[in-house]
Amino acid sequence: MAQFFGELLFSIVGAFVRDVVYSLWLKFATWLEPKIQGRTAKLIIGLLLGIGLFFLMPIVSGLLGL
Repeated sequence: MAQFFGELLFSIVGAFVRDVVYSLWLKFATWLEPKIQGRTAKLIIGLLLGIGLFFLMPIVSGLLGL
């Protein structure tokens, strides 16, 4: 029973952490977007940030045990 509640709590905390990280990422992106001029620059920076997040997210998830 304790293992069940532990897994449930772990799942709830994991969902909360993912929502907070997504919210912070969205705030950062909306802050950064008007500061970049030009479509090409926005595309390049978006690709770099996306690639960085693609490699960083599994590392953070592994460290948090999600």
